[in-house]
Amino acid sequence: MIVIRNIESLAEMREVEQLQRDIWGVDELEVYPALALKPQTEVGAILMGAFAEGRMVGFVFGFPGILDGETIIHSDMLGIREEYRSQNLGYLLKIAQRDAALARGVKRITWTFDPLQSRNAHFNFAKLGVIADRYYVDYYGVTSSFLHRFGTDRLWVTWLLERERVKSPVAGKSLPRLVRVGEDLEPVAGDPLSGPQVIIEIPGELKSHHERWREATRRAFTSAIDAGYVVEEFFISDDRKVGRYLLRQD
Repeated sequence: MIVIRNIESLAEMREVEQLQRDIWGVDELEVYPALALKPQTEVGAILMGAFAEGRMVGFVFGFPGILDGETIIHSDMLGIREEYRSQNLGYLLKIAQRDAALARGVKRITWTFDPLQSRNAHFNFAKLGVIADRYYVDYYGVTSSFLHRFGTDRLWVTWLLERERVKSPVAGKSLPRLVRVGEDLEPVAGDPLSGPQVIIEIPGELKSHHERWREATRRAFTSAIDAGYVVEEFFISDDRKVGRYLLRQD
């Protein structure tokens, strides 16, 4: 049985330190320390853990901030041990984080993720219903984590907690595609930026052409967002080979 609850003791915050090492393989200097987590939870940060038989197997951490004059929670970390990633814990932790934010009177949660990771894109857009109107190049710079070996470009997403979500229809092939997935799963330059809706494709699982995909999608996202488009949906093909971001002019 999995229990999700607040993390309040310094000892459990030390466990959060160890989870960061185990999950992301970061150097010691890049571990978010318990001594920083402790005072942040005193002033509105949300730190929650998932426990299996008393053992912490995942956590979510977000701190309060002010964005455009509004108090928000920025969700900085969500980590789950590999052997527990098929048990929907990420979703349960995010829902618990949402409920905790609403209880604080906060109506917006933000975070970042790598737009080349289709599983995270599906989780964020299809399951949670976020939107994105910012793209950051090399957001974290060079880090020690193996997860960042292909750079740290990030989409900044916003979860509007009280927004009534209306899902868009499945993105069709008739819409302009700024980047396409080629036969060898390589990026192929697509259509020019035009119309109220456009598509950016990525491989369902990125196995090769990493640098080319980063460059191609970076150009596509930045040009579209600069032109006033907002990322609103993500769809995965039936054979799971192609993921499609749907962007709509705001």
